[in-house]
Formats: sequence, C-alpha cells, structure tokens
Amino acid sequence: MFNNFFFSDLVQDDSDELIQLINPEEDTGVQDDDLPDDISILPIKNTVLFPGVVIPITVGRQKSIKLVKKAYSGDRFIGVIAQKNVKIEDPTKDDIYKVGTIARIIKMLVLPDGNTTIIIQGKSRFEIEQILNEEPYITAKVKLLKSDFPVDNKKEIKAITQSLKDSASKILKLNPEIPQEAQMALDNIHDLGFLTHFLSSNLNAEVADKQKLLEINDGMKRATLLLEYMLKEVQLLELKHDIQRKVHTDIDQQQRDYYLRQQIKVMQDELGFDGPDQEVEALRAKGNKKKWGKEVHKHFNKELDKILRMNPAAAEYPVAMNYVELLLELPWNEYTQDNFDLKRARKILDKDHFGMEKVKERIIEYLAVLKLKQDMKGPILCLYGPPGVGKTSLGRSIAKALKRKYVRMSLGGVHDEAEIRGHRKTYVGALPGKVVQNIKKAKSSNPVFILDEIDKVSSDFRGDPASALLEVLDPEQNNAFADNYLELEYDLSKVLFIATANSLETIHPALRDRMEIIEITGYTQEEKVEIAKRHLIPKQKKEHGLKTADVSFHKRAIEKLIDGYTRESGVRNLERKVGSVVRHIAKFIAMDEEYSKTVTSDEVIKILGSEVYDKELYQGNEIAGVVTGLAWTQVGGEILFIESSLSKGKGKLTLSGQLGDVMKESAMAAISYLRANAETLGIDHRAFDQYDLHVHVPAGAVPKDGPSAGITMFTSLASIYTQRMVKEKIAMTGEITLRGKVLPVGGIKEKILAAKRAGISEIILSERNKRDINEIDDRYIKGLKIHYVENVDEVLALALLKEKVKRPMQFTFADPVNKE
Repeated sequence: MFNNFFFSDLVQDDSDELIQLINPEEDTGVQDDDLPDDISILPIKNTVLFPGVVIPITVGRQKSIKLVKKAYSGDRFIGVIAQKNVKIEDPTKDDIYKVGTIARIIKMLVLPDGNTTIIIQGKSRFEIEQILNEEPYITAKVKLLKSDFPVDNKKEIKAITQSLKDSASKILKLNPEIPQEAQMALDNIHDLGFLTHFLSSNLNAEVADKQKLLEINDGMKRATLLLEYMLKEVQLLELKHDIQRKVHTDIDQQQRDYYLRQQIKVMQDELGFDGPDQEVEALRAKGNKKKWGKEVHKHFNKELDKILRMNPAAAEYPVAMNYVELLLELPWNEYTQDNFDLKRARKILDKDHFGMEKVKERIIEYLAVLKLKQDMKGPILCLYGPPGVGKTSLGRSIAKALKRKYVRMSLGGVHDEAEIRGHRKTYVGALPGKVVQNIKKAKSSNPVFILDEIDKVSSDFRGDPASALLEVLDPEQNNAFADNYLELEYDLSKVLFIATANSLETIHPALRDRMEIIEITGYTQEEKVEIAKRHLIPKQKKEHGLKTADVSFHKRAIEKLIDGYTRESGVRNLERKVGSVVRHIAKFIAMDEEYSKTVTSDEVIKILGSEVYDKELYQGNEIAGVVTGLAWTQVGGEILFIESSLSKGKGKLTLSGQLGDVMKESAMAAISYLRANAETLGIDHRAFDQYDLHVHVPAGAVPKDGPSAGITMFTSLASIYTQRMVKEKIAMTGEITLRGKVLPVGGIKEKILAAKRAGISEIILSERNKRDINEIDDRYIKGLKIHYVENVDEVLALALLKEKVKRPMQFTFADPVNKE
C-alpha cells in the first residue's frame, strides 16, 4: 500500500495550490453546471483515479497527447477511466470501464523523449451515458455520481474512519518501504469520503478491485469493502513478517545459501505448493497409474506415508525417496509385444551371422516353442565357444528378431554377491543388484538379457555371485526373484536369459545344470572368407570413411589374411587386419595419390609385412614312419606329422614334442597292440627289444594332447617297423584301443577343412564319425575321399602300401630267432 504516495515531492513544487487540493475541508467536487456538453475520455493503465487524489500520468499515445494538449489549453477538465486490458494500445469504448473520475490537469510537462507527463487531481466520479466520438479521441456524454454517507449515525462513521486509519497505520508499520510522510498525511485527513478515496488510490490491489470500489455509490459500503481489502493486506504483511521472523538468524557468508533455502521452504509451506508433501503426493499420483499388483501398491503407499513423517533434512529422507522412485521406475507387469515371425527371425540371423547353422537352428526351435507355449519356463541358453565368434552379437540379433529390448550384463570379474542381489537399504550407498538395474534400464519386464562371460565369475569373502545367479536362472524360482534392496519379489520369468562362456570348466556345476549348452566351435576358412566379404570389409570401409568403390579385396588376399596373419576361431583379429589394410588405402585417398583399387595377396604382404604363421602342407611319403594326422585347436583345424625312428639299442621308448598325458597313452596303446600282433604284421619281435624307438610330433614348442592321434601313431609305428611306404596324400584321425578298435573323435569339420587346405585327397575316420560328415556342407568335402573304419587292420590296409620305401632300414639282431 501507499506505493503511489508522492505528496512531499508535489508540495515542494507548488505548495499553495497542492496543499489546498488535499485539504478535505474544501469542496473538491464538480457541479453539473461546470461540465461542458461533452468531455474527453483519457484511458489509463494499471491504476484507478479517485476524487481528491493527485497522481502523475505519463502520456505516450498520440491520441492521448492531442487530448491532453487541447484540454490543458481550455478548461483543463478530462474524464479519466481505467482500461480493462493493459495490453491494448489503442483502446475503444469496449475496452474501458463505464465509471471514471473527472480530473483537472494541474501541470503538464513535455519530456525530452517525446512523452508528456501530466499531474492531475480527481474531482468527481462519473458514469458514461453515451459515447459521442472515438476519433481523434474518445468523447462522451457523462453523468456525475455522488457518494452518500449517513448523516444521522455519526458513531458508525467515526468507527469506520478509525478502523481505516488503524489498518493504514498497521500497514505503514509492517512495510518499511513506505515513506514516513504518509503517516503525516493520514493524520491530517478527517473526512471519511476523502479518506476512503485516498486509501483506495494507494491500496496495493488489482485494478479490477479498485474499479469495484470506485463504482460503489453507497459511501459506507465502499468504506466497508475497502476495510476488508486493507485487513487482507494487513494479514499478508503480518504473514510475511512472521516468515521473516522464523527464518531470521545471524547470517554470515557461509550461511547465506542455507538462509535462502529455508526462506523458500517456509514460503512454500505457507503457500501450500511445491513442498516435500506435494512432491510425495505427485509420486503417489504416478503410483496410482502403475500396473503393479496390490501388494506392491500397498508397500509403495506405506513407504510414502513413512516419508511424510520424516524430516526432509534427515539423512534417511533422500534414501527413502530414492527407494520409492526406484519402485516407480521399474517396469512392473510392463511387456513389449513379441514378434513370432520365425521366417523373419531366420532372415535376421542369416543376415547378421554367416555359418553357425546348428546354432541358428536351435535358436529358431527355441523361439518356435516360445511361440506355441507362450511361456519362458525352459532351459537357459548358454552360447559356449572361443572369443570372437559372435556369441554376444547373436544375442542382439535374437532381441532384434523378437522386437524385444536388449540389455547386457558383463559378469567378468564380478566377485561380490551384492552385485547380483543388491545391498540392503540399511547400508550407506545401498543400490539394487545389476539384474534389477538393467531391468529398469530396459523399461520392460521381458527383455533379451545377455549374461556375458558367465565362466569368469569369481568368489571371495564377499560371497559367491555364481550361487546368487542360481535363483536368477532357475525357471522354477525366478518368477519371485528377491533383491535385497528391493525387498519385494520381482518376476523374471518372462526375461529371455542368454549366457555366454569361453570355457565350461570354470562354470559353477549347479549353474551349468540349469543351462542348455550350445557350442559355437568357430569358423572355417571358407566361412571366414564369406564373413570378411559380407560384414568385416564393408564395416571397416564405413568406419574409415571409404566408399564401396574405393577399394575391393581379392579372394586370395582375404585367404592370405586368414592363413598368414590370423590364427583364431573367431574373426576379431581378422577384422583388425582388414582395418590395417583399409587404413593404408585411406592414406592414399586422403593424399590424392595413385593406388591399386583391388587388394591382392601380394599387396597384403607389402602392407602388413611377412606372414606371421606358416601353413602346414603335405610333405610326401618317401620316408618310413612319417604319417599325416589331423588335429583340432582353438583356432581351427590343422594337420600334424607323426615321425618315428628306430636306432640300435635296448628297446627304449622316447616321446617328444610336448605331448600331453592322453597323447602319450595313445602311443603306449599303439605299441602294445603292435607287439601283440607282430607276427600278423610281419614284424620280428626282436626289433622291440634290440632297437630304441623315438616318436616325435612337430612343432616341439606347441603343447599337444588328446586321443585323436591314436591311429596316426599306430600307422607311423607300423610303417617304421615294417619299412612299408605310406600311401600318398592320406591323413587320418581316430582313437585307438588295446583291442585295435577305432573310436570316434571330435572337431571333424575343422579337421576336414584343414586337410583340404593342406592338399590331402583321402581321409580315414572312425565309422561312428560318419554322422559328423553328414552335417557338413557338401561344398566343403568336395574332392575328398573319406574312408570309414572300425579297427586298425582296416587302417593299415588303406594307409600302408605293399612296397618298401626307397631306402629301407636293415634290421640286424644279436641272437637268432627261437623257432621252438
């Protein structure tokens, strides 16, 4: 209130006239006879002029300037009316109120900026009867209004007058911004009518409220409504003063921010919005829209009730808020719609991954069962194989095929059980487990969830994460998974879990029992060539900013990269080598230099340097005891040579080439069978006692183990003892028993392809390995002759020729043969 008070300034400018203007004892009204037939109307913004009150007005509109200048040069009377909408710059008759105040222009000042300021005093209220003109400014015919006060009830007038003055005095005390001269002016006013107008003019209220006061003809009613407005303002000022008193403290620089927050908080409490309670209620409203069950909903509301009883400054408050926000953010019973178009799924798998036919077929079967059963209860898939074969990306393709959300959780190096089950809320910095965190991130309760490197989970004094995963992966239990932080059961039964592992030996036995192992053995050379063409080379071109036409790779160049520079089951290193070649080409393009747009095998050697790995090739059969075998390694199939030699001695046996226990046992079994059947094979038994035998498997620096070389060792020993020539371009693999049986071995596909690359034309396998050959694409075995055998006699019949080697060894014995 009193925000428009300026009497002290005006008195100093023109004291004689202005003191007279505010003297309530003088008649400041206007008679009907004093008015012309029409009066000019001046619309004003943001204020209402009352009779007897002096206010300055800045006039900026051209219409208003014309009006003021004409009135000032005449009788100086104008009609002042408030605008309904302050945003309208050119008000019409519909934009102004009907009741206003006759004013007299006391002074007019033209400012340097072109605006005109006038000082006016209100005289009498009026009401527009008729608008006469709107141009060049509004003129109207008006009727004067009079304020009636009861003359017979002086006590009532005195009471209302004193009440208004008391309220005004309280406002002056509570608002230090109002100048003290206002109290002096207030004390000098004794007329109730002028007091009402004076206080109404300076009241801190909306224009509409002031206009309402102006329009009331009954003086007592106007004074009573004014008192009501003033009492409300007193209450607001007292409330403000009370708020300031509550937050008042001795403030230094460090306490300033705290003081501001406290003041805002108290104001929010008093005003009833944006406080902690409102935040909690907003969370409750969101909770009412969630699809969760009754138990979860009840628990959520219970936690909110606890928060309402907490002090927001308490340390537990943010912990409790974080907990209810987690409950709100988790996708309870929110699922994405599955796409069970299995043909589409097959296309996506074929597009993203070349080869792996058995793996893709098993995944399609899994999705088919899911489509028919609409239930995830079944074995958890575990993709097992060496690094770089595409286990993790296969999971992403499954998510794309099903149109499900995809999340990945790396378990490598996880050794804290709390990372799976979460921490209890009582601990400082407690968090939910990674399973719940990833479900929240997915915003769906049925994502494809990749558990990466499940074989690398470790345990220590903080618990056993592998055991904690049992509940997650058990279809009979995971519909009620209990996270320590969540304190509620969460349904994981709709989640499609897919684990990946490089080794089965380090997986928890109980955990392995809950999973269906799908082995990804790695890629053949032919598959790697196709993968490089379809995926790796286009990807590297894109990553290095090359266009499709900038460079192409010859098939021989890709084969050179595979054979000479990478030796792996997957294609990760192959991709790096392709990237090296592409970068080399990118340098020429960036420097605008000439280069060959087709990368050949010679170009590969020029760019990458000499080959890192040597390729084993068939080496001929001129020497007895040298037989070609087939082996499986983590980087694919390879051929190996078993070499045997005899020297004069006492029957000593030497095995070399870093052979493992199983491979040594295969050699012993082969020797035992050979000794037992020496006469049948045409071997003098004295050779076993008078000649030392040395069996060697190159390369000596590479560890070797497994039963696959059993028949190869037997053939090598038979060749060295009989000096018979080994058939040309033949290789073999199979396990041998003491009875001479040939047992099946694994890795047939990789071994067959290794033999083909080495120039082998015939292969000997166990009869029971025929099923593995049937699963291999015909184009991989084209040109190979495969023999299936059941015992070692068949092996020798196929592998050894009747003729001796060119330089056969001559056996000499110290004692004659005992013919008895």
